[in-house]
Amino acid sequence: MSAKFTNRLINEKSPYLLQHAHNPVDWYPWGEEAIEKARKEDKPIFLSIGYSTCHWCHVMEHESFENEEVAKILNTYFVPIKVDREERPDLDKVYMTYVQASTGSGGWPMSVWLTPDLKPFLGGTYFPPEDRYGRTGFKTVLERVAEKWQSERAAIVNVSENVVEQLKSYTSQLDSAEKVTLTPKVFDKAASQFANQFDSEWGGFGGAPKFPRAVILNFLHNYYARTGDKRVLEMSLFTLRKMAMGGIRDHVRAIGKGGGGFARYSTDKYWHVPHFEKMLYDNAQLAISYLEAFQLSGEHEFADVARDIFNYILCDMTDKASDSQALGGGFYSAEDADSLPTFESTHKAEGAFYVWEQAEIDSLLGVRDSEIFSYIFNIKPSGNAPSDPHGEFIKKNILIQLHTFEDAAKRFNTTTEDIKALVQSAKAELFEARAKRPRPHLDDKVLVSWNGLMISAFAKGYQVLGDETYLNAATNATEFILKKLYNAETHTLLRRYRQGEAGIDGKLADYAFFVQALLDLYESSLNPRYLTVAIRLTEAMQKLFEDKVHGGFFSSQEGDASMILRMKEDHDGAEPSPNSIAALNLLRLAQMTDRQDFRQSAEKTLLYFSQLLEKAPSYLPQMLVALSFYLQKPKQIILAGSLETPEMKSLRRAIYEKFIPNKVLLHASPEAATHLDFLNTLTVEKPTAFVCIDYACQLPTSEPSMLEKQLS
Repeated sequence: MSAKFTNRLINEKSPYLLQHAHNPVDWYPWGEEAIEKARKEDKPIFLSIGYSTCHWCHVMEHESFENEEVAKILNTYFVPIKVDREERPDLDKVYMTYVQASTGSGGWPMSVWLTPDLKPFLGGTYFPPEDRYGRTGFKTVLERVAEKWQSERAAIVNVSENVVEQLKSYTSQLDSAEKVTLTPKVFDKAASQFANQFDSEWGGFGGAPKFPRAVILNFLHNYYARTGDKRVLEMSLFTLRKMAMGGIRDHVRAIGKGGGGFARYSTDKYWHVPHFEKMLYDNAQLAISYLEAFQLSGEHEFADVARDIFNYILCDMTDKASDSQALGGGFYSAEDADSLPTFESTHKAEGAFYVWEQAEIDSLLGVRDSEIFSYIFNIKPSGNAPSDPHGEFIKKNILIQLHTFEDAAKRFNTTTEDIKALVQSAKAELFEARAKRPRPHLDDKVLVSWNGLMISAFAKGYQVLGDETYLNAATNATEFILKKLYNAETHTLLRRYRQGEAGIDGKLADYAFFVQALLDLYESSLNPRYLTVAIRLTEAMQKLFEDKVHGGFFSSQEGDASMILRMKEDHDGAEPSPNSIAALNLLRLAQMTDRQDFRQSAEKTLLYFSQLLEKAPSYLPQMLVALSFYLQKPKQIILAGSLETPEMKSLRRAIYEKFIPNKVLLHASPEAATHLDFLNTLTVEKPTAFVCIDYACQLPTSEPSMLEKQLS
């Protein structure tokens, strides 16, 4: 049966926009056609920004955008525009800054009303369809705005112009801020701030909702390596343990088949009830956190969690069709929180794919195994959700490991090994049963920025765990991007690929995160091609995004007439700020190539954010990692000789096994020597390692044990 309505979004590639292609709302994608219509017809724009795995976006669509009465108001009095925030993070940042400043909060779906020249005058997030619970309904807001546009046009335009001036003033504060000379004391201040926020009972930082901000863990690991402060390390390890046991982790997985990974965040402080969507960027960053935890602690449980994440990405989130090789190419973006409870259901429910009733567990596992499994994972006949405001988890259980295998072995008078075998078998049973349920929606677009984060994770997974599968995955995804989204003549990137189409000019995050991936892949493979491309893309990044006057990098390129202002990302949040990653990339490349222009760009970036770092260092923990690299003299580890010999592999293993945050690794190859003349002077008869600081090297060694001592 054909859809009753079809609008212009049907021609888009974004899964989010396509979800709205059959709304009665006459949606336009962001672009000149919509903007020109608003100017020609002198109508305000209603801008709706969201993403395809956003729960409240689905709610507002069902309640309002599928409502023909609401659609009639939108179509008559407004030019309605839909934007996928994951495709256009630069637009999202501008209007989210306005919404947060004007309402005190933000989120998605984001609803903003603009003048035809794109200046905002009213904004919010989710609106209920009708007035209720003291909140103004969406239809009421639309009618009021339409009326005011006719009766008080001049006042609205004046408000919008003042808004833009205030936004420009706010976003340029650091341009004129006094620059601060930063010292290692800023690291102590940040560590103290995180210690004050730390939840010593459940791990994490702050209360509910609780997010797995991997950037904090990155800083804590770096700080521990710098100071040896075990209290700081334990905050991270404790958090990672609690997350791994929590409901935020998908405990049901089968090796080589799928499942596993982490959900977006926990709605409570216990890591128990997640918002069930799974994002590529979260899992990429957390994989690295668990790998580093394994390096620092030697506890194999951390390595196992990283392997589970990689299993999930390889099985469920990798584009198999994009490459002839078995592991495919690019990585998909996300899986939805909502899904149909059964194939006969007409309405989706949050977490339906992941939750269990006690009777299901009993039926699948049998009485004794179910009793043991239920003890470990807190399964109850009445359900186990500590809070259920929307009544979605009645009699449902979200797996959370409240007891260890050792606890279970004592309680049920058996061995820990038997308990581990039972749990592994039970998870496989549950996986097969769950595979018969309707799956959540998959957002299968490939974003360069998020792929960059995942490539880094797989590259480091190969280094730490020695599994060639991970190096292959990193290589395949990199080659996919270089083939589909990289212009080798201009050294520029496009941002998004889906179903054979690449599009949207790359943003700063695409350049910064992908350059980081190329450097991590180079240090894992020692293929000099990746170093060369990283250098070319960094040069392009400087040209397209750098603020040559004040320092730092804008999120979007110059010359986009549809952007009312260019902004600089100044917060390490769910994703690291691309400014933080760009600064560290530039410092790494400066050490690899001895290019002063890279070092100077990094210095200007750190100086630009220096006052913010001094006053609120916990706001930019990933930039503190870059600052740490800058303030310490990094180790340059240079390998010479054939890469294929067992001796060279032993030397590389000695390097990879250690957590050495402030280092670069180079191989003395002819191509690498074109970037650093110093490499031409290294001639050896057998595989040899040189550990240097400022190109002054310790005695060369071919012995892994001696190399380990030098690295210590």
